[in-house]
Amino acid sequence: MKRWFSAVAIMLLLLVRAPAVAGELQDLVNDARSTVLDFSVDPNLEGFREIAKRAKALLIIPRLGKGGLIFGGSGGSGVLLAREPQSGTWSDPAFYTMSSVTVGAQIGGQVAQVILVVMSERGLDSMLASSVKLGTSLEVAAGPVGTGTNAASADILSYSRSKGLFGGATIEGAWVAEREGWNAEYYGQSVRPVEILRDRKVSNPQADALREVVAKVTESVPTAPNVSSP
Repeated sequence: MKRWFSAVAIMLLLLVRAPAVAGELQDLVNDARSTVLDFSVDPNLEGFREIAKRAKALLIIPRLGKGGLIFGGSGGSGVLLAREPQSGTWSDPAFYTMSSVTVGAQIGGQVAQVILVVMSERGLDSMLASSVKLGTSLEVAAGPVGTGTNAASADILSYSRSKGLFGGATIEGAWVAEREGWNAEYYGQSVRPVEILRDRKVSNPQADALREVVAKVTESVPTAPNVSSP
């Protein structure tokens, strides 16, 4: 039993390890841009594109790794962007990780692109905390249609694109946590998510390509995003 938990812990550490240099953080931002582009052209994700037009924020995880036999885990790094209510402009990204451990009959492995669409102010407020467990104080539902009684009032809708075989995992119950050190590295000063996402205290021009794609994908009248490399 202890060996199972140790293996899961090691796997999660590898999945959400801290990028060593600012260049790796920029790679993560670029990967987030690519993920949004992938979602913008996937014919199975029309529901995401419609829902995203009403989003308060988007948490983009370019690679959420999962794997396990009986005891499994998932983890990945990503960025959160928030929409300014009046102007509709999108903030620069704040860095986060998402991780969980699940128990059940599950075999195989999977790497998924995941976007969590934050639909309510309560959902965004919770994301601004140092960490939050999805599905406890927050209602989480699966996209694109959001089936189930909680879909219409869900604080967060989750969407994913994946390859591979995996069963039994769920976004509900996952932990989402800010990466304070990553934010400081990327912006050159100690800064909290609320200062990035709401106060707009800092910016990094290298994130403009991501912000542009998010703005185009979430605008009311769809416009083909620029797919050239940032």
